[in-house]
Amino acid sequence: MEPQQPTPATSRAKTVFFIWKVLPRLVLLAMLVTIVLLFMTISKKKELIAADKAAAVSKERPPINSVVYPVQPTTIRDRINLPGSVEAWTSLELMARVDGFVTEVMVKEGDEVKKDQVLAKIDHDDYKIAVQRAEAAYILAKADYERDQNVFAKGVIPKAELDAQRTRMLTAKADLDNARLQLSRCIIKAPINGVIRRLDAEEGLLLSIADPVAQILKIEKVKAIIGIPESDVPAVRGLEEIDLTVQALDNRIITGRKYFLSPSPQTTARLYTLELAVPNDAREILPGMFIRADIVKEMITNTIAVPFYSVITRNDEQFVYVEKDGVAHKRDVELGIMEDWMIQITDGLSIGDRLIIEGHRDIEDGQKIKVVKVVNNPNEYTL
Repeated sequence: MEPQQPTPATSRAKTVFFIWKVLPRLVLLAMLVTIVLLFMTISKKKELIAADKAAAVSKERPPINSVVYPVQPTTIRDRINLPGSVEAWTSLELMARVDGFVTEVMVKEGDEVKKDQVLAKIDHDDYKIAVQRAEAAYILAKADYERDQNVFAKGVIPKAELDAQRTRMLTAKADLDNARLQLSRCIIKAPINGVIRRLDAEEGLLLSIADPVAQILKIEKVKAIIGIPESDVPAVRGLEEIDLTVQALDNRIITGRKYFLSPSPQTTARLYTLELAVPNDAREILPGMFIRADIVKEMITNTIAVPFYSVITRNDEQFVYVEKDGVAHKRDVELGIMEDWMIQITDGLSIGDRLIIEGHRDIEDGQKIKVVKVVNNPNEYTL
């Protein structure tokens, strides 16, 4: 067992004993307080030094040359630009309707043809003979029927025999009409106005019924086919006309009128097919040409739009600088839709603010600037 310390007997001894016991704690507490005070003093001095340095730099730095744009109300459009292609308004596969050898071909691929224009001829000798045979049969049946009519009027033959003779006459007439129809089909005509895209018929070729003869494209009006993403279908549904750029014709801009919007996706990419009717009287727009559709989903008027390069994005913060009395002021902004290189500002700017559009990346809030140019139309000034 450790020996117990003797208890002081006098008040003075008790005081000395108490001080001696708590003295280490007091010393430690005093050291902690001293350290905290020193740290606060050092931090404050650092802040003062940094402020003095910034002020000195600001005083020494010359004003930054800047270009400003007085903010004005404008109109901006929410656009999408989608690729597409041109297709013929009608693509018709012309088939042979009778058997026979091709004796003559009057057109070639690429020719423009009119409706009922003769394209080719099939050997018709057998069909002429069939017509002559059917004509003879019909003449005989008709004569028999007319003779039986006179006999029936005298009551010599029953009505049933007259009806049978009439049926034979009508059958002979139907056979004659069919023979004439088959003969007419030996002359192959264009069923529509169009262009011969493919010609299968050749002189001497033996055709059977349903063999291909030619493919005819109707292109005085064409279709512009565009795939519409699912998210844009509601906006497109309400449109009637859409501007199209034909890349093969030096980026010519034409207008297509909405003809059909598919009610369900047509591809695995879940694109809805939009068909636009495009006039093509000059036949300059050809099937297969690529196009781009400029679709305006929404148009916002009387709003603020600024060049997108005037907006600075830093640490998830978006801001601009405006000039007032030769000093740059930082403004946090909220962005809206974008059209070309202009972007909508929904909050943070007001009409009449002098937006800094050049030199803004080299300045800080509160820094003096020198306005070297004022641009009233941002389209006139691009970096």
